[in-house]
Amino acid sequence: MTRNARLLLLTLLLAPLGAFAQTAPAVPPAEWDKLSPAQREMLVAPLKERWNANPEERARMLERARRWQAMPPAQRERARHGMSRWEHMPPKQRDEARALFHFMRGQPEVERKAFLAQWRQMTPQQKRDWLSTHPAPARRERD
Repeated sequence: MTRNARLLLLTLLLAPLGAFAQTAPAVPPAEWDKLSPAQREMLVAPLKERWNANPEERARMLERARRWQAMPPAQRERARHGMSRWEHMPPKQRDEARALFHFMRGQPEVERKAFLAQWRQMTPQQKRDWLSTHPAPARRERD
């Protein structure tokens, strides 16, 4: 291959990379008020779709938003961490967490702590036995 042919080939291979670098997205604004209307719409569209598609969920969506607004920053950070953990859990572990949460919901804190201490001491077989008698509630589609 001649030198000119190699240069042409190299130019053809690298040209798309130059175009990609030129079209790299700009750093987004740090504040909501500085987003363009199109950027705001793009961010809100999934929520809008969920709102319109699930009338039975609207009251719960509003309540969650109200609770989120009322949370102090440290509690919000813990909630974000928990959501991230949930998203990365395998389905079997989610079912286990869902069953435990459902079982403990409404119990006084002292009883919840005692149950969790007992849970941590159980063997894997004891946990499976407990889960078979206390199944997780049915999954919602979002899980």
